[in-house]
This record gives sequence, C-alpha cells and structure tokens, in this order.
Amino acid sequence: MKARTFVLPLAALALAACQKAPEAPAPIRPVLSIAVQPQTSAGASFVGTVEPQVTAALAFRLGGTLVNRNVDVGASVKAGDVLASIESTTLVLAVKSANANLANAQAQFQNAEAAEGRLAALLQTDTISQANLEQAQQQTKAAQAGVVQAQSSVTQASDQLGYAQLVAGFDGIVTAVGAESGQVVTPGQAVVTLAQPDARDIVIDVPDAFAQSVAIGTKFTVALQLAPQITATGTLREIAPQADEVTRLRRLRIGLEQPPASFWLGTTAVATAPVTDADQIALPASAVNLTGASASVWVVDEPKGTVASRPVQAGPPVGGLIPILSGLKPGERVVTAGVHSLTEGQQVRFDTGAVP
Repeated sequence: MKARTFVLPLAALALAACQKAPEAPAPIRPVLSIAVQPQTSAGASFVGTVEPQVTAALAFRLGGTLVNRNVDVGASVKAGDVLASIESTTLVLAVKSANANLANAQAQFQNAEAAEGRLAALLQTDTISQANLEQAQQQTKAAQAGVVQAQSSVTQASDQLGYAQLVAGFDGIVTAVGAESGQVVTPGQAVVTLAQPDARDIVIDVPDAFAQSVAIGTKFTVALQLAPQITATGTLREIAPQADEVTRLRRLRIGLEQPPASFWLGTTAVATAPVTDADQIALPASAVNLTGASASVWVVDEPKGTVASRPVQAGPPVGGLIPILSGLKPGERVVTAGVHSLTEGQQVRFDTGAVP
C-alpha cells in the first residue's frame, strides 16, 4: 500500500517535464531616433589660401650663365623692369658682326646701283649693248637682296641679344625665384615667378560630393582665419575636372571681389558656402543606409513601437548631413544609429525627446 502512495506524484512530474516551456518574448531594442523637421541647411566651410589669379613663371629663351638677378621674393616690379640677365658677350659680338655685314651689303648695292646708272647713260650713245645693261640690272637686284638679308640678320641678332634679359611683362610681385647668380640656366627654366596681386583667389579642396553640389558663379563668404571679422565676397570661377589621386579631393578657385588689403597672398582664410534658403529635411549620415546608388532609412511606427525600412532619395552630403529630397514627411520618426542591425517589424524602444 505504501508503494502505491508514490506512483502518482512521480508520474505527474514526468508528464510536466515532457511539456514544452513557452517561448520568451523577443527583447525590445532601445534605439536613438529623431522626429524629422524641415530646416534651413547651414553652409559648409573649408579652409584655403589666398593665391593670385594670374601667375607667370618667367624664363630665358636662351641658355647661359646667370650674371645677375635684380629681384628677390616679395619685390614689387613694373612692366618693363629687367629682372635678370645672362652672359651676353657672344650675343653682342654677333650683333656687331651682323651690322658689319649689313654695311658691306649696302656698299655693294650702292656700287651696283651706280654702275647700272653709268651703263644706262652709255646705252643712250650706243657705246654698250642692251645685254650689258641687263646684266648690270641683275647685279643691282642681287645686291639689293643682299641688303635685305643682312638687315634680317641684324634684326635676328638684336632679338637674340634682347633675350639675354628677363623683362617683366606686367606689374606684379615676385613670388618665387628659381636660380642664383653664377648658375647656368637652360632655355625654359623658371628663374622668376611673377604674380598679379590685384586679382586674387581663395583656393580650397573639397569632397567630390560637395563639388558636384555647387556650380560656377556660386557666391561664397570668405573670412580670414586669424581675424574672422574681416570678410570678403567670392564667386566660384573654377572647379577641378577630377579629384586628386591621393586625397580624392577636388580643387575650387573662388575669385575674391574687392578684398580688403589684409587678404595678402598666402593668407589662410575660410570659405563658407551659401545657406540654402529653401527648408529641407536633412539627416545625419548614421541615419541613412546607403547601398550603391540607393538609400533607405528606418521609420518608427510610434503607436506600435516597430520599425520599417523605407527607400528615400538622398542628395550629396553637406557638412556631415545628408539632405533627403523625397521619401519622408515632416514629423516622422527615424532611427539615427544602428541602422545596419535592425530587422523589418522589430520592436524598439525610443525616447521621444532624443536628438541626433
């Protein structure tokens, strides 16, 4: 009788062990989110340097020994000023030789012309034949051609002598020198670099996406980095056609309009892009899932507490934010972190007061 007393409890325990335990509910994941609102986008800023719009690397057309360089970096020069000279003794002798040849050719022409005149007078008295006069005329023409050739030689030798001096073609400031006195320079070697100080640019390097978002003629505000209260207006005038192979940045040249005197060449300045007047939705980059040319965001269904992926049209990033051109409405809540680890319909917990 006592053995039967324990049979039923043991059977009940075995039956309970065979039953499957109920599954635990999926954990609710906390997320960071924001309620999107249109806002005026702030202009992006980039640091650059003030450079001249017009720069000329001046070089000799002839090779030779540099006997003097009359300017140094920072010197102001006027158009026509002699900046440097090379050894010209051989060139001077060539000019003298050409002048001597010209004098000889002119003398021969004068003698031939006089002889032709005498023969023309003798022909009137039938003292000589017509053939003698024609021969004299040919000699005169040959002598005249010799004079023309000698004059060309003088001009060429004089030009060569002029090439021994490096002359400024415009008013400017010397920004670099490439040779010292006593050095042998080759034709085309930059000896003095001259810049026009009046026309100046602010040169900046920007990401490719930003370069694609601006156009020639875009206005920028430029301020000195060490004195932000000193500003000038600039107009974008040049965009590099391709990005740098190393930095992957593209160079922009912004022409300064009547900049203050403190915008010296080489000064560091900050160029700020214009502020977009139209209100636009913009999200932090962490909120947008970019896959090739497509983009999507996780939108929170606040009443249900779930998330759903939604494709959107995104513009080029500016200042760390990605503009959303279409696909979102003001007031909708979007997840701003961990977008790569969410699943469709997942339960989430969010703070309605969260900010990006």
